[in-house]
Amino acid sequence: QVQLVESGGGSVQAGGSLRLSCAVSGSAAINRMCWFRQAPGNEREGVATISTISGEPGYRPSVKCRFTIARDGDEKLYLQMTSLKPEDTAMYYCAAADRPGYGNVLVTGRYNYWGQGTQVTVSA
Repeated sequence: QVQLVESGGGSVQAGGSLRLSCAVSGSAAINRMCWFRQAPGNEREGVATISTISGEPGYRPSVKCRFTIARDGDEKLYLQMTSLKPEDTAMYYCAAADRPGYGNVLVTGRYNYWGQGTQVTVSA
């Protein structure tokens, strides 16, 4: 079982930056982690993912070059967000997977552990 707790959300103006953190605890062989976001009325979408085996990151095209995903050992996952835009406003969730998967790694079905989320609001 794995527990994920997000922090670091807040309100910023467009062009600003935020760093989200996800504290990871519990015992499981996590092979991939991901940051998702969900705005009101929208589906939850994968934003940035990282393999815990290779360290290779992957990004949604709309955030590439603005967001950076990183890990600090097995207990912390980060999402550095820069040049924030109003359309980045959403609840952001940390997710982890300990089961194998193939294909798209930015979909909710790939992950079986979820945090409660942290709100990010970007004003124009």
